Amino acid sequence: MLKIINLSKKFNINTDNEINIFQNFNLEIEENKCTAIIGSNGCGKSTLLNIIGGSILADKGQIVLNGHNIENLREEQRANHIGRVYQNPSMGVSPSLTILENMSLANKKGEKFTLRKLIRKNNIDRYIELLKDLDLGLENKLNTKVKFLSGGQRQSLSLVMAAMKHPDLLLLDEHTAALDPKTSNVIMQRTRELIKKYSMTTIMISHNMKDAIEYSDRIVMLDKGEILLDKPSINVTEKELIDIYREKLHNFA
Repeated sequence: MLKIINLSKKFNINTDNEINIFQNFNLEIEENKCTAIIGSNGCGKSTLLNIIGGSILADKGQIVLNGHNIENLREEQRANHIGRVYQNPSMGVSPSLTILENMSLANKKGEKFTLRKLIRKNNIDRYIELLKDLDLGLENKLNTKVKFLSGGQRQSLSLVMAAMKHPDLLLLDEHTAALDPKTSNVIMQRTRELIKKYSMTTIMISHNMKDAIEYSDRIVMLDKGEILLDKPSINVTEKELIDIYREKLHNFA
Protein backbone atom coordinates (compact mmCIF):
# COMPACT_ATOMS: atom_id res chain seq x y z
CA MET A 1 0.00 0.00 0.00
CA LEU A 2 2.75 2.44 1.08
CA LYS A 3 6.33 1.58 0.24
CA ILE A 4 9.33 3.64 1.31
CA ILE A 5 12.34 2.55 -0.72
CA ASN A 6 16.00 3.49 -0.12
CA LEU A 7 15.06 6.73 1.62
CA SER A 8 17.91 9.06 2.60
CA LYS A 9 17.76 12.41 4.36
CA LYS A 10 20.43 14.71 5.79
CA PHE A 11 20.13 18.07 7.52
CA ASN A 12 22.70 20.88 7.75
CA ILE A 13 24.72 19.37 4.90
CA ASN A 14 28.41 20.34 4.72
CA THR A 15 28.40 21.95 8.16
CA ASP A 16 29.73 20.88 11.55
CA ASN A 17 26.13 20.13 12.51
CA GLU A 18 25.37 17.75 9.65
CA ILE A 19 22.85 15.09 10.72
CA ASN A 20 22.18 11.94 8.74
CA ILE A 21 18.64 10.93 9.76
CA PHE A 22 17.95 8.21 7.18
CA GLN A 23 20.28 6.27 4.93
CA ASN A 24 18.79 3.74 2.48
CA PHE A 25 15.78 3.32 4.78
CA ASN A 26 13.04 0.88 3.73
CA LEU A 27 9.57 0.37 5.18
CA GLU A 28 6.32 -1.09 3.88
CA ILE A 29 2.98 -0.15 5.47
CA GLU A 30 0.13 -2.65 5.23
CA GLU A 31 -3.24 -1.66 3.82
CA ASN A 32 -6.13 -1.09 6.25
CA LYS A 33 -3.80 -1.47 9.23
CA CYS A 34 -2.68 0.99 11.90
CA THR A 35 1.11 1.08 12.29
CA ALA A 36 2.52 2.81 15.38
CA ILE A 37 5.94 4.43 15.00
CA ILE A 38 7.73 4.86 18.31
CA GLY A 39 11.23 5.80 19.45
CA SER A 40 13.17 8.34 21.45
CA ASN A 41 13.49 12.00 20.48
CA GLY A 42 15.59 12.43 17.36
CA CYS A 43 15.06 8.89 16.09
CA GLY A 44 13.37 10.13 12.90
CA LYS A 45 9.64 9.64 13.65
CA SER A 46 8.43 13.13 12.79
CA THR A 47 10.91 13.49 9.94
CA LEU A 48 9.51 10.32 8.40
CA LEU A 49 5.93 11.59 8.63
CA ASN A 50 6.95 14.98 7.21
CA ILE A 51 8.68 13.28 4.27
CA ILE A 52 5.62 11.12 3.58
CA GLY A 53 3.30 14.12 3.85
CA GLY A 54 5.55 16.31 1.71
CA SER A 55 6.45 19.13 4.11
CA ILE A 56 10.06 17.87 3.93
CA LEU A 57 11.62 16.50 0.76
CA ALA A 58 13.88 13.45 0.85
CA ASP A 59 17.40 13.67 -0.57
CA LYS A 60 16.79 10.43 -2.45
CA GLY A 61 14.52 7.40 -2.43
CA GLN A 62 11.01 6.51 -3.50
CA ILE A 63 7.66 6.92 -1.76
CA VAL A 64 5.08 4.73 -3.46
CA LEU A 65 1.42 5.09 -2.48
CA ASN A 66 -1.00 2.63 -4.06
CA GLY A 67 1.46 1.94 -6.86
CA HIS A 68 2.14 5.62 -7.64
CA ASN A 69 5.38 7.47 -6.93
CA ILE A 70 4.56 10.57 -4.90
CA GLU A 71 8.02 11.78 -3.86
CA ASN A 72 7.94 14.56 -6.47
CA LEU A 73 4.44 15.76 -5.62
CA ARG A 74 3.99 18.97 -3.65
CA GLU A 75 2.53 18.80 -0.15
CA GLU A 76 -0.85 20.14 -1.29
CA GLN A 77 -0.98 17.52 -4.07
CA ARG A 78 -0.25 14.71 -1.62
CA ALA A 79 -2.98 16.08 0.66
CA ASN A 80 -5.53 14.87 -1.90
CA HIS A 81 -4.61 11.32 -0.87
CA ILE A 82 -3.24 11.81 2.65
CA GLY A 83 -5.08 13.05 5.75
CA ARG A 84 -3.13 14.34 8.74
CA VAL A 85 -3.80 15.21 12.36
CA TYR A 86 -1.11 17.22 14.13
CA GLN A 87 0.09 17.36 17.73
CA ASN A 88 -1.15 20.94 18.10
CA PRO A 89 -5.00 20.84 18.17
CA SER A 90 -5.13 24.14 16.27
CA MET A 91 -2.97 23.07 13.30
CA GLY A 92 -5.59 20.86 11.65
CA VAL A 93 -8.32 23.49 11.82
CA SER A 94 -8.85 27.18 11.09
CA PRO A 95 -9.60 28.71 14.52
CA SER A 96 -11.07 31.92 13.10
CA LEU A 97 -13.69 30.01 11.09
CA THR A 98 -16.78 28.21 12.34
CA ILE A 99 -17.18 24.45 12.64
CA LEU A 100 -19.39 24.51 9.56
CA GLU A 101 -16.84 26.52 7.56
CA ASN A 102 -14.01 24.21 8.65
CA MET A 103 -15.91 21.09 7.61
CA SER A 104 -16.87 22.69 4.31
CA LEU A 105 -13.21 23.48 3.64
CA ALA A 106 -12.23 19.89 4.42
CA ASN A 107 -14.94 18.64 2.09
CA LYS A 108 -13.54 20.82 -0.72
CA LYS A 109 -9.98 19.54 -0.38
CA GLY A 110 -8.54 18.92 -3.83
CA GLU A 111 -11.28 20.92 -5.55
CA LYS A 112 -11.40 24.44 -6.94
CA PHE A 113 -13.89 26.67 -5.18
CA THR A 114 -14.62 30.22 -4.08
CA LEU A 115 -15.36 31.26 -0.50
CA ARG A 116 -18.74 32.49 -1.66
CA LYS A 117 -19.66 28.96 -2.72
CA LEU A 118 -17.90 27.25 0.18
CA ILE A 119 -20.97 26.16 2.15
CA ARG A 120 -23.56 24.03 0.40
CA LYS A 121 -26.77 23.44 2.32
CA ASN A 122 -27.20 19.93 0.97
CA ASN A 123 -23.97 18.89 2.77
CA ILE A 124 -24.96 20.14 6.21
CA ASP A 125 -26.96 17.04 7.21
CA ARG A 126 -23.91 14.90 6.44
CA TYR A 127 -21.68 17.12 8.58
CA ILE A 128 -24.17 16.85 11.43
CA GLU A 129 -24.16 13.05 11.24
CA LEU A 130 -20.36 12.96 11.25
CA LEU A 131 -20.23 15.22 14.31
CA LYS A 132 -22.89 13.21 16.14
CA ASP A 133 -20.57 10.20 16.05
CA LEU A 134 -18.15 12.15 18.26
CA ASP A 135 -20.78 12.45 20.99
CA LEU A 136 -19.47 15.88 21.99
CA GLY A 137 -22.46 18.01 21.01
CA LEU A 138 -20.52 19.74 18.22
CA GLU A 139 -23.41 19.14 15.83
CA ASN A 140 -25.27 21.80 17.85
CA LYS A 141 -22.44 24.33 17.48
CA LEU A 142 -22.03 24.52 13.72
CA ASN A 143 -21.85 28.32 13.76
CA THR A 144 -19.38 28.48 16.67
CA LYS A 145 -15.87 29.62 15.81
CA VAL A 146 -13.35 26.86 16.41
CA LYS A 147 -11.18 29.12 18.57
CA PHE A 148 -13.84 28.85 21.28
CA LEU A 149 -13.61 25.03 21.42
CA SER A 150 -11.51 23.07 23.90
CA GLY A 151 -8.34 21.31 22.78
CA GLY A 152 -10.12 17.95 22.82
CA GLN A 153 -13.01 19.30 20.76
CA ARG A 154 -10.61 20.81 18.21
CA GLN A 155 -8.67 17.55 17.92
CA SER A 156 -11.90 15.58 17.51
CA LEU A 157 -12.96 17.97 14.76
CA SER A 158 -9.52 17.62 13.14
CA LEU A 159 -9.94 13.85 13.12
CA VAL A 160 -13.33 14.03 11.43
CA MET A 161 -12.05 16.53 8.88
CA ALA A 162 -8.96 14.43 8.10
CA ALA A 163 -11.07 11.30 7.60
CA MET A 164 -14.20 12.68 5.93
CA LYS A 165 -12.96 12.17 2.35
CA HIS A 166 -11.66 8.69 3.15
CA PRO A 167 -7.95 9.33 2.42
CA ASP A 168 -5.69 6.56 1.16
CA LEU A 169 -3.43 7.21 4.15
CA LEU A 170 -4.00 8.85 7.55
CA LEU A 171 -1.03 10.32 9.42
CA LEU A 172 -1.38 10.88 13.18
CA ASP A 173 1.50 12.97 14.48
CA GLU A 174 1.40 12.53 18.28
CA HIS A 175 -2.17 13.79 18.07
CA THR A 176 -2.91 13.31 21.80
CA ALA A 177 0.39 14.64 23.20
CA ALA A 178 -1.02 18.11 23.98
CA LEU A 179 -4.12 16.78 25.77
CA ASP A 180 -4.79 15.76 29.36
CA PRO A 181 -4.99 11.99 30.05
CA LYS A 182 -8.80 11.85 30.18
CA THR A 183 -9.24 13.78 26.93
CA SER A 184 -6.42 11.80 25.33
CA ASN A 185 -8.26 8.56 26.08
CA VAL A 186 -11.44 9.91 24.47
CA ILE A 187 -9.53 10.99 21.35
CA MET A 188 -7.88 7.59 21.05
CA GLN A 189 -11.28 5.89 21.24
CA ARG A 190 -12.62 8.20 18.52
CA THR A 191 -9.51 7.52 16.45
CA ARG A 192 -10.01 3.78 16.59
CA GLU A 193 -13.68 4.13 15.66
CA LEU A 194 -12.92 6.30 12.62
CA ILE A 195 -10.08 4.07 11.41
CA LYS A 196 -12.37 1.05 11.66
CA LYS A 197 -15.36 2.82 10.10
CA TYR A 198 -13.45 3.93 6.99
CA SER A 199 -10.89 1.06 6.90
CA MET A 200 -8.09 3.62 6.74
CA THR A 201 -4.43 2.74 6.42
CA THR A 202 -2.87 4.68 9.30
CA ILE A 203 0.57 5.63 10.58
CA MET A 204 0.52 6.85 14.17
CA ILE A 205 3.44 8.42 16.01
CA SER A 206 3.17 8.06 19.77
CA HIS A 207 5.31 8.52 22.88
CA ASN A 208 2.68 6.63 24.86
CA MET A 209 3.75 3.00 24.63
CA LYS A 210 0.51 1.72 26.16
CA ASP A 211 -1.56 3.55 23.52
CA ALA A 212 0.80 2.44 20.77
CA ILE A 213 0.23 -1.20 21.69
CA GLU A 214 -3.50 -0.95 22.40
CA TYR A 215 -4.58 1.06 19.37
CA SER A 216 -2.33 -0.26 16.60
CA ASP A 217 -1.88 -3.46 14.65
CA ARG A 218 1.89 -3.17 14.37
CA ILE A 219 4.73 -1.57 16.32
CA VAL A 220 7.80 -0.17 14.56
CA MET A 221 10.51 1.25 16.82
CA LEU A 222 13.09 3.56 15.27
CA ASP A 223 16.55 4.38 16.55
CA LYS A 224 18.77 6.85 14.69
CA GLY A 225 16.80 6.33 11.50
CA GLU A 226 16.92 2.55 11.61
CA ILE A 227 14.29 -0.03 12.52
CA LEU A 228 15.09 -1.47 15.93
CA LEU A 229 11.88 -3.49 16.35
CA ASP A 230 9.03 -4.46 14.02
CA LYS A 231 6.32 -6.71 15.47
CA PRO A 232 2.55 -7.18 15.50
CA SER A 233 1.23 -5.19 18.48
CA ILE A 234 -0.42 -8.29 19.91
CA ASN A 235 3.04 -9.80 20.36
CA VAL A 236 4.55 -6.78 22.14
CA THR A 237 4.40 -5.87 25.83
CA GLU A 238 4.91 -2.47 27.40
CA LYS A 239 7.69 -3.97 29.54
CA GLU A 240 9.53 -5.15 26.44
CA LEU A 241 9.48 -1.64 24.98
CA ILE A 242 10.57 -0.05 28.26
CA ASP A 243 13.44 -2.54 28.56
CA ILE A 244 14.63 -1.64 25.05
CA TYR A 245 14.55 2.07 25.92
CA ARG A 246 16.49 1.47 29.13
CA GLU A 247 19.09 -0.62 27.33
CA LYS A 248 19.59 2.10 24.71
CA LEU A 249 19.94 4.77 27.41
CA HIS A 250 22.42 2.58 29.32
CA ASN A 251 24.53 2.01 26.21
CA PHE A 252 24.42 5.72 25.40
CA ALA A 253 25.62 6.58 28.91
